[in-house]
Amino acid sequence: MRMARFLAGAKQFSVTVLDGYDAVQESGEKIEFGARRKLLLARPDHLLVETERSDGFRSAAVFTGKEIVLTDFVSNVYASTPQDGNLDEGIVRLVRDLGIHLPLALLLTTRAPQEFEARVRSIEYVEKTNLLGTPAHHLAARGDSVDFQVWVADGDKPVPLRIVITYKTEPGQPQFRAQLSDWNLDPKAGDAAFAPRVPPGAQKIAFAAQLAKGASDTAKAAQGDRQ
Repeated sequence: MRMARFLAGAKQFSVTVLDGYDAVQESGEKIEFGARRKLLLARPDHLLVETERSDGFRSAAVFTGKEIVLTDFVSNVYASTPQDGNLDEGIVRLVRDLGIHLPLALLLTTRAPQEFEARVRSIEYVEKTNLLGTPAHHLAARGDSVDFQVWVADGDKPVPLRIVITYKTEPGQPQFRAQLSDWNLDPKAGDAAFAPRVPPGAQKIAFAAQLAKGASDTAKAAQGDRQ
């Protein structure tokens, strides 16, 4: 809870996340894929997430305060949507309404303490340890659909250093793992840092969720015309 409150109260920060996740095959074998992400956050409404996946895919998601812009550098396309409200509301729109995967999104919101209170059913203190040279507290928690472990830095800056999430209701109980490093709680980022990453000649496209909604609306209108 100290970690959740600390992150929720941070006005800005940057961090590098090296993550890996299991892809469960039909045979039951687990194959790990991963990505390296650089995050830069400035409340109330700015966020930059730069991603490079293990397959070479590169992308950027930018919350400018006025719009959310996602760029696929490999296909040289981008999509944008208005950003109404603060960062919490923008993240909800991106993940829930547009169906975009944003790992550890909860830790980027100011509602993290309340969400932990609501979702965690039990928690235990495993040990005080040393993670890559940093003293840390290792905790294990259980929820209804996921279990997770978190290593929280000791001291007055309780940032997460490592997270392991087990999706226990999914076939094969796959895991997501993340190592968080290079924490900077005062990156001094100006508005220019949150300019959309759109390369010259990039084609603007719609989000898949917007296309699906458009197709559904068209079908309903056509059905109404027939009636």
